[in-house]
Parts: sequence; C-alpha cells; structure tokens
Amino acid sequence: MRAKASVRSWSIDDASCAGDGVSMSTPLPDYSEEIGLLRVQVQRFINEEVMPCGDTWEADGAVPRDVLKRMGELGLFGIRYPEKYGGAALDTRASIAFAEELGRSTYGGFAITALVHTDMASPHVANAGTDEQKDRYMPGIVSGDTITAVAVSEPGAGSDVANIRTSARKSGNGWVLNGSKMFITNGQHANLYFVAAKTDPDAKGSRGISMFIVEKGAAGFAVSRNLDKMGWRSSDTAELSFDDCWVPADAMLGEENRGFYAIMQNFQNERAVLGAQAMGEAQKAIDLTLGYVKTREAFGAALWEKDVIRQRLAMLQAQVAAARQLVYHAAARDAAGEECVKDVSMVKALCGELVNEVVYTCQQFHGGFGYMREAPIERMVRDARVQAIGGGATEVMLEEVAKRM
Repeated sequence: MRAKASVRSWSIDDASCAGDGVSMSTPLPDYSEEIGLLRVQVQRFINEEVMPCGDTWEADGAVPRDVLKRMGELGLFGIRYPEKYGGAALDTRASIAFAEELGRSTYGGFAITALVHTDMASPHVANAGTDEQKDRYMPGIVSGDTITAVAVSEPGAGSDVANIRTSARKSGNGWVLNGSKMFITNGQHANLYFVAAKTDPDAKGSRGISMFIVEKGAAGFAVSRNLDKMGWRSSDTAELSFDDCWVPADAMLGEENRGFYAIMQNFQNERAVLGAQAMGEAQKAIDLTLGYVKTREAFGAALWEKDVIRQRLAMLQAQVAAARQLVYHAAARDAAGEECVKDVSMVKALCGELVNEVVYTCQQFHGGFGYMREAPIERMVRDARVQAIGGGATEVMLEEVAKRM
C-alpha cells in the first residue's frame, strides 16, 4: 500500500530523483521550495509510472484510473485546493509548474487527462459550488476517486461558447437537459461532469447559460461514442448525449443564467495551463534533439557540427525561454488577482503555435528516425497539433488580444 502524501509533506531529500528535469539550482520565475519539490515529485511519478507504461496507454486509448488514483494519493490533484479537502492551497504558479512537468513526459494524452481534471473541469465546482456541493465532491476530486470532465463544446459551438444549443428546462424540483456535447476530454471514463446548458431560450448571445453537475449514470445521460484522434491517443475523448436527462435543483452550479461568465473565468486558468504544457513539450523536444544531433553522424561529423542545425536549435531555445517567461508572468498576475485576459490570450496563441514549430523542426533534425513510431518526437508532433486548436484556437486568442490593444 502507498502511504498517502501531500505536496506539503514532501522532503527536500526528494530532489535526488529529479532526473533530467529542471534542476533545483536553476533560478525559476516560480521558484519556491514547495513548487520546486512539486516539480521533483511530478518528475519522479513520470519516471516511475508513466514512462514504462505510456505506450500501452496510447494503444488502449486511456490512462488507467488506478494511475490517476495514485496521483491523487500523492497530493497531485489538490495542488490549488484548500487543506480541508486534502489540498495544498498553492496558487496559479504551482499549476503552471505542474503542467510544464507533465508536458515534459512526452505523453500529451496522459498530461491532458490529468490537467483537465485538475485545472479545467474541477475548478468549476471549486470556484462556484455551494458549501454543500464542495463538501460532497471536493474530497473525491482531490483523492482521485472522482475524475471530472467539463462539457461545453458542441458539434456547432466550440470556441463560440455563446452559441451552445444544449437546453435545460425546469421540471418539478429539478431540470431536464437535452442536447449533445463534442470533444469532451475524460468524457468516457469520468465520474462527474460539469455541463453548460441554455436555461433561458429567449436570451441572446452569452446570456441565459447555466452550469450543471451531472453524475455518471444519471438517467438520460450517455456517452454516445468515443472519438478517434490524431494525437493525445492516451486521452479518452467522447461525444456526450442528454436525452431528457433529469437532474435535481441543487445540481445547478453557480447562479442561474450566469454560466457563461463562469466558463470565461475558468478559461483563463485553462489557457495558461495549456501554454505551460506546450512549453514543457517544446523544451523536452529540444532536449531530445540535442541528444540525437550530438551523436548522429552525417558526412563525417556529428549533426551538431552543422551551423544550420546548431543555430536553428539555439534560436528555438531562445524563443521557448521567452515564451516561458510570458507564461509565468501571466501566472503571477493571475495569482495576484489581477485582470489578465490579454496576457493569457497571448500565452495561448504564442505557445500553441511555437510548440508546433519546435516539434516539427526537431522531427526534421531526427531525419528518418523521427518519422518512426518508436521515436518520442513522432508522437510529440501528433500531440502538439491540437495545442493551436483546443482551449481556444489561435485565431480566437489573437482577437482577444487585439480587442485589448
């Protein structure tokens, strides 16, 4: 049996397991002893639990729930949540460090499975739930016994949240939901769903949307199908259907007809975390490529001896370092309670595009080996593509920046 642990219980002696991750002696924009130890614990988990099994999870299309349960036992699902629920009560910078280290695993599907639970879905109840709702659900969320998903996107409404069509109408002492949701990460295997639905059919635009808590097994709720994706293969992604799905009145999350604003608030954290994950992936791709080009010989010398390769990797390293500073700048502003929509939108746009440039260049420098499924860089190329789409497409993010210029 594994002893339960939390972020606050980690010992500085754990630094010895840092492996090839971020050195504890390297100055970091987020640096604190607690966040440094968080990085070490995530690196240890990846080395011991993810790297030996990641290929199997890719083939199976999901991360086993016992693996997620172990993450909960280690305190990795309660980084931002109050101690009363078993959390560590850290701030946005801790979530960013967590996401960055998960990105370095090279398994984007595993990373997003965990991050949707910790930073994209469960914040809905943590931020807007009543005391009763939080007391009921938060302990299981933190322990990993309850895995969450957020259901906003629809076949005809992705980044355009205001145009969702799923409806909720009052019925007795509750609500009846009808509609469908698309591209829902953790959609097949989650236990708890936070669902956006139109509660005022006459309201225009973003008005009249509410959030609901729907438990797996609710009558009228079903996983329509599991979706087959280009990348993030170890992340289960599904289409959901609601056919006269009744939920009690106390399943409403937050204020009636104010769900759009809750979604937008949570988008800020989601987009910052996705930017951090992307920069973890980009840095790992550079690290892997450096190891390859310094040993792979062509035309009588290592590839590293070619000016064009050295200089291109050096420029990519400079760009990743700069983008990473932007990520932590946005996280620091968010942690301080400042309005940072422009900063986070820049993070999502820049990092989503940059990670694709990095992994494609790194694959090129791997040559034919980089096209083989046995090469991590091949998987990273497929996984990175969605970073410019999911959580807010680059074009949508740039419009958010432009509005505030």
